[in-house]
Amino acid sequence: MNTPFDPEPPLTRRSLFARLRASFLTGLVVIAPVGLTIWLIWSVVGWIDGFVLPLVPGSYQPDRVLQDWLGLDPEIQINIRGIGVVIFLVFTVIVGWMAKGIIGRSLIRYGESLVERTPVVRTIYSGIKQISETVFAQSERSFEKACLIEYPRRGIWAIGFISTGTKGEIAARANNADPMVSIFVPTTPNPTSGFLLFFPADDIIELEMTVEDAAKLVISAGLVYPNGKDPTRPPKENAA
Repeated sequence: MNTPFDPEPPLTRRSLFARLRASFLTGLVVIAPVGLTIWLIWSVVGWIDGFVLPLVPGSYQPDRVLQDWLGLDPEIQINIRGIGVVIFLVFTVIVGWMAKGIIGRSLIRYGESLVERTPVVRTIYSGIKQISETVFAQSERSFEKACLIEYPRRGIWAIGFISTGTKGEIAARANNADPMVSIFVPTTPNPTSGFLLFFPADDIIELEMTVEDAAKLVISAGLVYPNGKDPTRPPKENAA
């Protein structure tokens, strides 16, 4: 598969327009990721500022404080982007620190008990809470290793992520005396969706590549291997 970074074939003469087009595509491949990343970060920072700064009293607005400190004309508008993000981070850290204490936990339990008695709010709150705990909670509930499994039939292999050992009713009703493992099989190119499968531990081949490298392989549809120099060898072996 050719990419804009591939050298031009030897002994071929291309028109000026074709060379300019190739150079433009190469530059676009370089600029697009950087530009989109900067734009996304800038937009998120601006969105947080627009949400947080209106909550700050006018006399304590960062631009007002800076104007008073520098002695500038009040008509001069100063836009300090990012201050709202700093305020949001500090506020979130303080709330998290308080939530870990006895008083904070008691207040949270009391507030959640009130929410649970509210018909519509409890459904929205419980859903958002589950998503937040899944995405942001710092716990050991993460994929352990990447693996290979034969799926959807024998002879066809797929990349999976080892979640946990199968427990409870699933393990009891599987009619399998051998230990079983919960495997998440992601889809391409969106690895956030996929299938939860339960495999006997003996049918799983653990990979040496990290979960992050395996995710890159899935997202790129097999175009980006963990070891760019020699994809047939694990990264550790190539570095030796």
